[in-house]
Amino acid sequence: MLTIWKHECKSNFKILLIWSLSVGGMGLLCILLYQSMEGSMKNIAENFASMGAFSDAFGMNTLSIGSLKGYFAAEIGTIHGLGSSMFAASIGISILSKEEDAHTAEYLFSLPLSRKKIITSKVAAFFSAIFGFQIICALLYALGFFILGETPGTFAFIAFMLAQLLMSLEIAAVCFCISAFLKKNTPGVGVGLALTLYLFDLLARIVPALKNFIFLTPFSYCNATDIFSKIEASGWSILLGCLLLAACLLSGFIIYRRKDLAS
Repeated sequence: MLTIWKHECKSNFKILLIWSLSVGGMGLLCILLYQSMEGSMKNIAENFASMGAFSDAFGMNTLSIGSLKGYFAAEIGTIHGLGSSMFAASIGISILSKEEDAHTAEYLFSLPLSRKKIITSKVAAFFSAIFGFQIICALLYALGFFILGETPGTFAFIAFMLAQLLMSLEIAAVCFCISAFLKKNTPGVGVGLALTLYLFDLLARIVPALKNFIFLTPFSYCNATDIFSKIEASGWSILLGCLLLAACLLSGFIIYRRKDLAS
């Protein structure tokens, strides 16, 4: 099991570095630019707060982007949320389907290990990649705060990163379950799902008829502006996220253990 986990981690390492350094690097750059933009941000903060649906969608009506807290939530929070979800989706959707697409599944499952142990190792590897992504990004953001000499609030920042971790694991688990049905490695399916969930969250914040359904998307409990303005996430959305995470992992296991592998 450990050998397969190491192999999967090694194969995911390059994509992990590319995604984490790209997303975390963009966030770090935005943080470092804050001081030079602080004056102009304060001048336009009031205009952004009164832009109706746009302000509601990005939470600019609850936090001022003239403050580091509001700037981080609106700018870096959005970048990180999108990047985190797309990375998790691309990893989750390929964890099983890539073996069939590359015609290595039969060889892999002919090893003297049960299919259950092999799948467990693969799941542990993509969980490790998601943890690694969040840690690298968090360290880059923390570096930016250190250089800046200011933080948006330690507790809120930790809560935001933990919520992003849960969201990423949930999306990866859903994509893992979908991957069990696929014979081709199609990362576009996972990324498309992540973007659809993000867009639904935006719409649910704007369209009154959809507000009661916002809990259906994992972005509802990891929204940066909500966390930094101390708006409590719906307990139902977090519970649903945890249940969906467990259900998709279990379903993916059961489906793939019984699946006839492509030759």
